[in-house]
Amino acid sequence: MTTTISTSPTSCADVAASAELRERYARIDQGIVDACRAADRTREEVTLIVVTKFHPAELVRDLVELGVRDVGENRHQDAAPKAAALHDLPLTWHFVGQLQSNKARAVAEYARVIHSVDRESLVAALARTERPLEVFLEVNLTDDPGRGGVEPSQLLPLAERVLEHPTLDLRGVMAVAPIDEDARSAFARLRELSDRVRALAPTATAISAGMSNDYAEAIAEGATHLRIGTAITGKRPERP
Repeated sequence: MTTTISTSPTSCADVAASAELRERYARIDQGIVDACRAADRTREEVTLIVVTKFHPAELVRDLVELGVRDVGENRHQDAAPKAAALHDLPLTWHFVGQLQSNKARAVAEYARVIHSVDRESLVAALARTERPLEVFLEVNLTDDPGRGGVEPSQLLPLAERVLEHPTLDLRGVMAVAPIDEDARSAFARLRELSDRVRALAPTATAISAGMSNDYAEAIAEGATHLRIGTAITGKRPERP
């Protein structure tokens, strides 16, 4: 294969950015390998979702060349046009942000996995799309009722609602570690909640937890899906 090298400033900048992206991705991937080894787990047990919040579609194309197949977005207005522009790529789109019920149908047009199901009205809205979807139940691990996620005491009733709908595949639980708590202890609590859900739904074995700064702790507590953004993608562009 012949490679054409351009000496224009823009091309040099693009090459440098691509090299930095490759280095960041390799560093995180090796970190996941190391964390899995420390937890006596295999790398194959963990799915890396690269969260491309605010980044352009071109960056996602670069990620695909590095082997990325799972991409996360948290705002529908950003995700929809990006997914449309990248429809030719072998990607699984994960919606990882708070989701309004009135946007459920639109999000289901491109996202196969929803990580932020936290109320019965959203379950009903997703079921009405009649598209097969994989869903995680987001749990609020803080004492702030205003944070996203279902209260732990309401987790099993919410799981029961999901199980009523054949188009919804309950994969497991999801959470963000509170900033004022040791991440490992927070994820240990999430693991206990996961065990309760599995007692109700034995196939709901997945745990979506761990981001750029705490993925090793999440892996140690059984995380199967990591949602990592800036540690791979670099500094986010200014929010539009």
